[in-house]
Amino acid sequence: MAGLNKVLLIGNVGGDPEIRTLPSGSKVANFSLATSETYNDRNGQRQTQTEWHRIEIWDGLANVVEQYVKKGDPLFIEGKIRNEKWTDQNGQERTGVRIRALAMQMLGRAGGDNSSSGGNDYPSSEGTYGNQSPAGSSSRVNEPDPQFTTGTDEDDLPF
Repeated sequence: MAGLNKVLLIGNVGGDPEIRTLPSGSKVANFSLATSETYNDRNGQRQTQTEWHRIEIWDGLANVVEQYVKKGDPLFIEGKIRNEKWTDQNGQERTGVRIRALAMQMLGRAGGDNSSSGGNDYPSSEGTYGNQSPAGSSSRVNEPDPQFTTGTDEDDLPF
């Protein structure tokens, strides 16, 4: 059986992204993304738990990150988990987890107008490694749901 390595995150950028261009010409953007979950504990007290994720984005999407993403921006990230192992400056073996983003959607500026009227100043950026959709494109929003036929009569269903 084939495995599945897929991560979906919605959170806020923890700091301005670090952008590097490699000798090969590839560009990589690294930043942290905070996801917060709010819940009530056993005593009924409201608690918030924040997880920090290390995000890595390559090439075309790294260009979008470089131009438009800043600390505090809300993002949707789709990617995969990458386990890393390295030796630090003190010779200690270290391990960590990084999310390699394959798609990104900018959700609107924190504290700004997040309406879908296209009032933001940056493009929508969905896609894999830079396959971006034009700003404000939401062609499926007002389309009716397609009608599907299964070719199966309800009387034929086993339950």
